[in-house]
Amino acid sequence: MNDVMAGKGAAAKPVARTTASTTRRSAEALGAALPRPPGLAARLLGRVRRLGLVAVLLLVWQYVSTSVLDETARVLLPPPMAIFSAAWELMVSGDLWRHLGDSLKREAVAFLWATIAIPLGIAMGWWKAVDEQFDPLMEVLRPIPPLAWIPLSILWFGIGDTQNQFIIFLGVFFPILLNTITGVRGVEPNLVRAARCLGASEWAILSRVVLRAALPQIITGIRIGLGVGWMALVAAELVGANSGLGFLINDARTILRTDYIIVGMATIGVVGLLIDAAIREVMRRVLPWSRAM
Repeated sequence: MNDVMAGKGAAAKPVARTTASTTRRSAEALGAALPRPPGLAARLLGRVRRLGLVAVLLLVWQYVSTSVLDETARVLLPPPMAIFSAAWELMVSGDLWRHLGDSLKREAVAFLWATIAIPLGIAMGWWKAVDEQFDPLMEVLRPIPPLAWIPLSILWFGIGDTQNQFIIFLGVFFPILLNTITGVRGVEPNLVRAARCLGASEWAILSRVVLRAALPQIITGIRIGLGVGWMALVAAELVGANSGLGFLINDARTILRTDYIIVGMATIGVVGLLIDAAIREVMRRVLPWSRAM
């Protein structure tokens, strides 16, 4: 009996070795078939390749400004090299950073106030009685552009941070509110029914089911709201501020420094791009399962 068992054990060892060898070869073949992640050089090259159109436009712009336009027209449309020089001048003097910091501070404060749209949107999307009371008011105020409030806000708050923050608040509030309501109403009903069957309270359903399910839509509203608020801020600073990027642009207009104007405009665009990219990166890390980004 022992001889039979020993024979079976000896026969099993080659089979086990064969199986392990086959598995290893299969894994190596699968690893060779899968695409390898691009290296650092390939990623950098891919990003540089995306800037091809921008580079071509800058070269055409430089040629037109220096070789086609006369001296008078060149003042109105300076070449890119002159704009880069103006940007460096503003950065070295600290003026660009000071105006940018003031604009970002106003945007941040107004955004914190505008986050009240999240609990309000959840309440409007979840309870019909709340929606019936607030919806008519919101639908009347929502179509009014934030810029239409500038004259009234100057009369109310004067020229300064509070007036600018009020305009930004209007730009940020409504996109967050509408997306929050849409996210709450779009929650899968079976999830809510399952939570209730398991004995979850109303608060637990709202905080652990509804809020989490609606979070991608809420963050989308934040993305849109911050973009609208950033545009509204610059417009408000054009007429109702003594600092900020909008003020920088308007002040440069009075002294015919079109290079400063374009630097201010480019800064607005780059900062807006960075804000949006930061929100998308946060969403990828917080909600890796969401397809919204």
